[in-house]
Amino acid sequence: MKKMQGKSLSVEEAQEIATQALVQLSGDTEQIGRFLAFSGIGPDMIREAASEPGFLAGVLEFYMMDESLLLAFCENAGIRPTMMAAARYALAGGMDDYA
Repeated sequence: MKKMQGKSLSVEEAQEIATQALVQLSGDTEQIGRFLAFSGIGPDMIREAASEPGFLAGVLEFYMMDESLLLAFCENAGIRPTMMAAARYALAGGMDDYA
């Protein structure tokens, strides 16, 4: 995924990154188990949950909690780690949105 300098990510671009992250996560039994425990959903609920607002932002937050997982994904996806934070921001807004 390429990004133009000075251009913020669109919601669509952020969704693409988060979807790629979820696909990679689903291929790792240990990590998907951790994610399901973190998110509080069961494996049979992932497709339904993915359509909920904030779910994809939660996927990105999960990656951002584990540096080695984050760096492995970014290397595989060909993106900078800072793009994960930008994508999370595009999907969920800033920290003020949690106050």
